[in-house]
Amino acid sequence: MLYKNVKELRKKNSWSQQKLAEKSNLSYNAITKIEQNVATHPTIQTIEKLADAFNVSIDELIGRQGKK
Repeated sequence: MLYKNVKELRKKNSWSQQKLAEKSNLSYNAITKIEQNVATHPTIQTIEKLADAFNVSIDELIGRQGKK
């Protein structure tokens, strides 16, 4: 779940929502909507910016497991 992973990674890094917004070059409003699961279909560009900010893969960010 993207919204849970974003919140967990943000807290793991001890970042505020504003700090994540700055690091990902997204708006504070976008971050809060993602974390509250209001923005349920963010663009791939938004997901990419979040993954880059956290230095994780997109698959890791969205919780996708490798195919077996």
